[in-house]
Amino acid sequence: MSKRDYYEVLGVGRDADEDALKKAYRKLAMKYHPDRNHGDKDAEPRFKELNEAYDVLKDSEKRAAYDRFGHAAFEQGGPGSGGGGFQGGPFGGGFEDIFEEMFGRFGGGGRGGRGGATGRGQDLRTQVEITLEEAFAGSKTNIRIPSSVSCEACKGTGAEDGSAAGVQTCGTCNGAGKVRAQQGFFLIERTCPTCGGSGRTIKNPCKICHGAGRVQRERTLNVTIPPGVEDGTRIRLTGEGEAGLRGAPAGDLYVDIAVKPHPIFQRDGSNIFIRVPLRMTQAALGGHVEVPSIDGGRARVTIPAGSQTGDQFRLRGKGFSVLRSAARGDMYVQVSVETPQNLTARQRELLEEFETEAVTGGKTSPESEGFFAKVKEFWDGLAR
Repeated sequence: MSKRDYYEVLGVGRDADEDALKKAYRKLAMKYHPDRNHGDKDAEPRFKELNEAYDVLKDSEKRAAYDRFGHAAFEQGGPGSGGGGFQGGPFGGGFEDIFEEMFGRFGGGGRGGRGGATGRGQDLRTQVEITLEEAFAGSKTNIRIPSSVSCEACKGTGAEDGSAAGVQTCGTCNGAGKVRAQQGFFLIERTCPTCGGSGRTIKNPCKICHGAGRVQRERTLNVTIPPGVEDGTRIRLTGEGEAGLRGAPAGDLYVDIAVKPHPIFQRDGSNIFIRVPLRMTQAALGGHVEVPSIDGGRARVTIPAGSQTGDQFRLRGKGFSVLRSAARGDMYVQVSVETPQNLTARQRELLEEFETEAVTGGKTSPESEGFFAKVKEFWDGLAR
C-alpha cells in the first residue's frame, strides 16, 4: 500500500509554516492517540502515520528533500528510523507527553529530570540612587543586601557532616522531584511533597540551616556603574541573588539605577540642556555668558544682539557620554529673556523714552509689529 502525502496526512497546505504544522499535529495526535482509542485498530497506524509525517516536515532539510523527491527521498532508511512504535513523534510515547507539551512541563523540570531548575535561588532586586554627575562619569557604590547565603557549616549540602554522602535520593519520587497521579485521560504531575522538588533528602540535617543548605545573612556588594547610564537602567549581577537550596545555583541580583533630578541640567539621551536667563539688555545688546558643563568645566557662549526667549545654542561634544562608547552628545544652551522688575524712577524714565521712540520709529520689535499688523487686517476684514 502506497504512503499518503505527508501534507495530506496532517491536513495542511504545502506552504504551511512551522506553527501551522505543529498546531495540526497536536490536534490530530490528541484525536488518534491509542491511549484515547482503546479497541480502535485504526488508531495506532493513523497515529504512527502522523508521527512519521510530522517528523519529516518539521525538519527543514528533510522537508526540502521531501518536497523535491517525495517519499523516494527516504526509501533507504525511512523518515526517522527510530519512529517505530510511539517513540518517533515529537512528544514521545505516552498520551501524558502530549499533555505536557501542550500545557507546559510542570515546574520546568521536564520528564525524568533531577529537579531541573528546582531549588535555584530566587532573583533579588534593589535600587541605587545616583547623581547626574555620577551617571556621567560612572561610579562605584556599596550596597547592603539581606539574602540567603550558602551555609558554611555544611558547605551548602544541608547534611550535618557537610559531605554529599549525607544526601540521599528521595524514595518517594526516585530523584525526579515530581510525582504523578492519573486522573482520567490525564497524568497530573506535581512537586514531590517529601523532598520539596529537589529530588534529594537529608539523612542527618545540618543543625545550623536545618537541611536547607543556606542561611539568612546581610551581604555588602560593590556595584560598578558604567559611564553614561540613564535613569531606569538595570544592571544584572549574575549569581548574586539568593543562594540555592542544598547547593543549587544561586539566583541573580538586579540593580535598578535611579538618577536624581539636577538643579541646573536636564538630560535627553546623550544630549544635555541648560536654561540660561538673560537680562533684557543682555538679549538686546548681545554679549557673552559663562555656563558650566557636566564634566565640571566651563564654557563661554556668545549671545547675539537681539536674542529672543527660546533661542538655542549648541556646544558640540559637551553632552553625556554614550554608554560603552567614547562618543559624547552635545550640550544645548537655551536662553530666556527676563523682564525687569522693581524699576527705579530713572530706569522707568529711560524705558518710557525707549518705548516712545520704538513706537514712532518702529523696526525694533519686528515680531510684535508683524503680529499686530495681522490683527489689524483681521479686524478690518470683520468690519467690511
